[in-house]
Amino acid sequence: MSPDTPPPPSTLPPSALAPFRYPAFRAIWIANLASNMGSMIQSVAAAWLMTELTSSHLLIALVQAGATIPILLLGVFAGAIADNFDRRRVMLAAQTGMLIVSALLTLTTYLDAITPLTLLFFTLAVGCGTALNGPAWQASVRLQVGPRDLPQAIALNTIAYNLARSVGPALGGLLISIVGAAAAFGLNAISYIVLIVVLLRWHPETTPRRRTSMLTAIAAGIRFCAQSDPVRRVLIRGFAFGFGAAGFQALLPSLVRDRLHGTEVIYGLCLAAFGAGSIFGALLVSSARHRWGSDRVVTAASLIFAAAMLPVALTASLPWTIVAAFVAGGAWVSMLTTLNVAMQLRSPEEILGRCLSIYQAVTFGAMALGAYALGLIADLASLPTAILVSTVWLVLTALVLRFVAPMPRRNEGQLLP
Repeated sequence: MSPDTPPPPSTLPPSALAPFRYPAFRAIWIANLASNMGSMIQSVAAAWLMTELTSSHLLIALVQAGATIPILLLGVFAGAIADNFDRRRVMLAAQTGMLIVSALLTLTTYLDAITPLTLLFFTLAVGCGTALNGPAWQASVRLQVGPRDLPQAIALNTIAYNLARSVGPALGGLLISIVGAAAAFGLNAISYIVLIVVLLRWHPETTPRRRTSMLTAIAAGIRFCAQSDPVRRVLIRGFAFGFGAAGFQALLPSLVRDRLHGTEVIYGLCLAAFGAGSIFGALLVSSARHRWGSDRVVTAASLIFAAAMLPVALTASLPWTIVAAFVAGGAWVSMLTTLNVAMQLRSPEEILGRCLSIYQAVTFGAMALGAYALGLIADLASLPTAILVSTVWLVLTALVLRFVAPMPRRNEGQLLP
């Protein structure tokens, strides 16, 4: 695939679909959609399989935590790798590793040798691949589109992820009920191949990278994020939201099994509603951010997510849970897209991978910690209590941080036009 040439400049505001004019972005977006679809099918299968292997709410929540803990522990190192090496090659290595792990998970499940601990091990291993892939993937968006179309490209990548979340869970639940978890894991393994082929054909024009020692590179990224007041405030908002919002997805398998007395198909439908709401939010968040500013969008998203959790905690109604999942999905993607754009626009190119890895480590690390803490509360008290605790956390942090750590104003600390 030949490198892209950007479309001619225009004085009109960029279209939400403008990045699709770049051939590389278009091909990678489609392949990534297929890969995300497979990943969602696998995550549904792993979460529901754990409900069949154990009755512990904590172990069930740890399936979600296991996917994000490696981002907390390894994310900063992955950012340094993304800045020191060819990002395309880093992504290829990560995708290949996840392909191998998913194939081994498929075989272990097919042979009926899976246990709660081995399932968590494979989840952690896939999470390590995600941690390595994330910073290189996020930073490579600049190689696919022009600076003017970067926010739209980020939003479209978010839509791809959440489009997969709207279809993948329902398909995953159906697959599990018909042919079992092993087939779902196998389908995910195959999905990695599509993205690997596209990345092998993509050869962007890049300048040779000046390599530095790992510790020196990490220190430079941490120093910038610590010294940049706008970036520091973005990280605080990401941590606060991630810790509280993680509870819903981490405890949803338990909620479906114990509160709704549902099956894997019901679980998939709830996740599909979350994904559909995410698509709705991704389509609206750009215009909302331009109209009201990132701080109002972030505050509103946190409060809306918290409000959606109330019927989940207080009722055992499937229709209310599906509606709540849809609303929470819209708030979720509005928050994370706004935070991601804020980081991208305020991070220097030479340390972009490290800055994005720090953002991911803080936000997704908070999700892992939140999943663990709320799973523990569910075991010690009850599922409704854990959901209510997350609701109170989201409301308090949204109201307090709007004054203590407001989102950066437009053009504050911005390095890209």
